[in-house]
Amino acid sequence: MDWSWLPEYLPRFAEGLWLTLQLLFWSILIGMSLAIPIGLVQVTGPRPLAWLARAFTTVIRGTPLLIQLWLIYYGVGSLFPSIPGIRESFLWPVLRDAFPYAVLAFSLSVAGYEGEIMRGAFRGVPKGELEAARAIGMSPFQVLRRVWLPRALQNTFPTLTGEFILTLKATPLAATITVFEVYGIGSIVRQETYKIYEPLLFVAAIYLCLTGILVLGFRYLENRIPKQSRS
Repeated sequence: MDWSWLPEYLPRFAEGLWLTLQLLFWSILIGMSLAIPIGLVQVTGPRPLAWLARAFTTVIRGTPLLIQLWLIYYGVGSLFPSIPGIRESFLWPVLRDAFPYAVLAFSLSVAGYEGEIMRGAFRGVPKGELEAARAIGMSPFQVLRRVWLPRALQNTFPTLTGEFILTLKATPLAATITVFEVYGIGSIVRQETYKIYEPLLFVAAIYLCLTGILVLGFRYLENRIPKQSRS
């Protein structure tokens, strides 16, 4: 094993790690913001929106993330340069970068998978708790915010943790559209140093550490939620 290359490439790995964390953060934040209403509307309706939500989750869960990523980057992304004036607009620096397309693809993936999980979680909350909340005069929004959503999230935390870890482990796919996160930097190291195993082992160690942090963080939140829901 030869690790003499590591000090030279550590700054680039730090940049790749920062990009990985950004991709994971925005994907989970945007994805969960979409997943909650996607799951809720399948339980409450109206029926046309429930059908649309069900169709969305079916498409997302039934197609590979890599294909979704390429369709968004090479398909949607290729349309913008042909729009008159777009290259001169303030949006062009964002639209020409691959990172926003990666965030969009991963966010939709999170929304599709977690939306189906949230559907089951909302349906699994005992009706008696919701009826009791309505009986004491809570509005529908208060019932959702104070009872229904916290109980649904509490029931799904172990599953959500596993899904977010899978999202983390899927981030290397972003390297296929020139988003050089941790795995992308590892690929550059392999090409420039002709080292095969050492960069891969180093990248694997980084992902292992990130996974451990995610597990500990969500375990802490999981232990906190029951206390909050009883207060």
